[in-house]
Amino acid sequence: MSGPYVLGLHEVDETQLAVVGGKGAHLGALSRIDGVRVPPGFCVTTDAFRRTMAAAPSIDDRLDQLSRVNPDDREAIRTLSAEIRRTIEGITVPDDLAAAITRALAPLGEQAAYAVRSSATAEDLPTASFAGQQDTYLNVVGPAAVLEHVSRCWASLFTERAVTYRRRNGIDHRAVQMAVVVQQMVFPHAAGILFTADPVTGNRTVASVEASFGLGEALVSGLVNPDVYQVRDGAVVAKAIAAKQRAVHAVPAGGTREQAIDPERQEQPALTDAQVVRLAQLGRRIEAQFGRPQDIEWCLVDDGFQIVQSRPITTLFPIPESDDRENHVYLSVGHQQMMTDAMKPLGLSFWQMTTPAPMAEAGGRLFVDVTQRLAAPTSRANLLQVVRRSDPLTADALQTILDRDGFIRPLADEGSPGPLFGGASAPIETDPAIVTELIGHSEASVAALRRDIRTKSGESLLDFIQADLQELRRILFDPRSHQVFMSAMEATAWLNEQLEAWLGEKNAADTLTQSVPHNVTSEMGLALLDVADVIRPYPDVVAFLQQVEDDGFLDELPRLAGGREARDAIEGWLDRYGMRCVGEIDITRPRWSERPATLVPLILGNVRNAEPGAGERRFEQGRQEARKKEQELLTRLRALPDGERKAEQTKRMIDRVRTFIGYREYPKYGMVSRYFVYKQALSEEAERLVRAHVLREPEDVFYLTFSELHDVVRTGRADDQLIRRRKEAFRSYQALTPPRVLTSEGEGITGAYRRDDLPAGALVGLAVSAGTVEGRARVILDMAEADLEPGDILVTAHTDPSWTPLFVAVAGLVTEVGGLMTHGAVIAREYGLPAVVGVVDATRLIADGQRIRVHGTDGYVEILS
Repeated sequence: MSGPYVLGLHEVDETQLAVVGGKGAHLGALSRIDGVRVPPGFCVTTDAFRRTMAAAPSIDDRLDQLSRVNPDDREAIRTLSAEIRRTIEGITVPDDLAAAITRALAPLGEQAAYAVRSSATAEDLPTASFAGQQDTYLNVVGPAAVLEHVSRCWASLFTERAVTYRRRNGIDHRAVQMAVVVQQMVFPHAAGILFTADPVTGNRTVASVEASFGLGEALVSGLVNPDVYQVRDGAVVAKAIAAKQRAVHAVPAGGTREQAIDPERQEQPALTDAQVVRLAQLGRRIEAQFGRPQDIEWCLVDDGFQIVQSRPITTLFPIPESDDRENHVYLSVGHQQMMTDAMKPLGLSFWQMTTPAPMAEAGGRLFVDVTQRLAAPTSRANLLQVVRRSDPLTADALQTILDRDGFIRPLADEGSPGPLFGGASAPIETDPAIVTELIGHSEASVAALRRDIRTKSGESLLDFIQADLQELRRILFDPRSHQVFMSAMEATAWLNEQLEAWLGEKNAADTLTQSVPHNVTSEMGLALLDVADVIRPYPDVVAFLQQVEDDGFLDELPRLAGGREARDAIEGWLDRYGMRCVGEIDITRPRWSERPATLVPLILGNVRNAEPGAGERRFEQGRQEARKKEQELLTRLRALPDGERKAEQTKRMIDRVRTFIGYREYPKYGMVSRYFVYKQALSEEAERLVRAHVLREPEDVFYLTFSELHDVVRTGRADDQLIRRRKEAFRSYQALTPPRVLTSEGEGITGAYRRDDLPAGALVGLAVSAGTVEGRARVILDMAEADLEPGDILVTAHTDPSWTPLFVAVAGLVTEVGGLMTHGAVIAREYGLPAVVGVVDATRLIADGQRIRVHGTDGYVEILS
């Protein structure tokens, strides 16, 4: 083939992405796989594209303009990109380049028909598919037409959608080059797409085939509903044959057109079962070559399959690695911790060093392998009981797996591990001094850590942190600490069960647990109301805060009337709570002390919407309601047969819950306080590594595990490539949604609520805080954008403790993730907010501003308008 401009498909592979683009590189690699047929052809390289672009200097100015345009200014993007396309299509292809392309056509037949296909250098990558961003032209006949369509492919790098996609994904227009693939046209009987993993469930053992008559364009463009087949273990396990009314066919003179399919053929399958199985086997061979599941475009010509495209499926959730070939079942830790976002490697590694159970990692999330626990009868019953109480969707997903024959190999009880979430706690007396003592120990320990870590740096700092993690674990897993909150949770469950049985009272404990002592998280929300009280009397401070953009605002406050008081109030709050933030279990997340501007909208909301003294009044009101509820229940119980005993037992349990349940939030607060001390010391270490030219930027430490960071500090050398790969992987993980339950086959199982007692159209969830409330839904995914009015209902994906300051401003709560004892549920009960959690897709199904009714006692949400 000729020079740098044209390369035969058989001459290229995946190492030449920069020369022939994603599609060309994949097709070259495909054509080398034994038994895989690819229509013959060649690539017009990126050198040809650059040479042609150089012929039009005016394009450079327009690219400069384009890079400055706001990604949302559609009109400007449309105008500029159209000008660039017209310019490119108007350039005459240089003679030597045109000759090289024409020469490459000769052996294939100059008057034959060709497919001319764009192949950009940033498409079909593991982290970004770019599918459909650039153009493909089918049935192009003759050398002149081929040259014209090569120019059109170059120009399609600047379609409006491609330009917008790059701007949104932060990709520089100049960094992307366009190659063009020219292949002999195939005229198939049927065509379609093969996924080597089920694109819906993620199951890697199931291949999914979509097929229609004629060219694959009909399917890709959404013109027809295809036949869909599923293949597992060499057999078709499911199929749905569609009525295929239209097909796209090639026209003899060039181009394609839609045709109606004869009514008697519409319901015929496009492929036989045997063909589907053969295609799936071909897919497995291709998948093995590329090392990951593929989305493959295929054509059936004379009973033989030809492959015209293969790209990675970018939407699948990764599978945890395991060192055996057995089946495994994994539970999402993020769903328990109310933080399902991806975590950076240092965050994952700190969590792994903190937790007693080893955890599996996948997609930047943590999972617990519960296979052994599900295998033995006693541990299975224990696990299902605990999970059913906290999150029915997870329990239902586990049941789905247990109902499958042979997925889990049964074990006898003696081989089974201990309970996952700690067993039944040993008895403990209801003594408030126990809680005070536990909190005192934790606070003294954090103060000692702050004092001792100051003198440490370099290797000795990392050794010191590693040693201190043992102290963190000792406090976090102190058996007495566990006894306190477990006995409170058991007493809560007892109250709910017994009072429903004796008095028909549902979720009675919800009211009884309002405004309990020692709840550090609910106190945090009320304390921010007190900060607003300090600021409210000073109009200059309020006006200044409305303009705040960056985090240096605290230093500017003292210049204003009342500014010193405002600063002291905010800093006092940060001293107590500034180590918290959204996603706080990931040590790498920016804390409120590091980004105090995050709090400004919340403070201003409180200034606007709350009355002076609201914090204290809210707490007192909750205490009175709980007291009144207790009196009312005890009076009703005494009127029952054996009423004195029932009332006495109930009173004992109420005292136990109110004494101990507030502490439920403390262990995590203690852990996060410690994490923040580690983080501040590690941030200084990172700055030192940057000054020593070991790291490029301080944030690079977040993309290393703790032991890798230890090595970098010890050796003074870091692997830039590794850090860059980790950053790319993290970006791709952020786009994924982790399943509650994941199997070693890659299948994510969602679970369902088995309920039929709901009004039509209701969104079902888990009742976690009693009461019913109607109001305007505010769908908020980023706390910094919370603009709430009194009476609003907060609808969000998940709430960890950092969301508590918003709870004081709303009338109800709906979340997609959560359980009975997760933070959002505990705080909603404390504040007396009706709440329903675990409402699948709530943030998609409820529109911001809609009126909704939250049934916190019965666990569902109605959309009213």
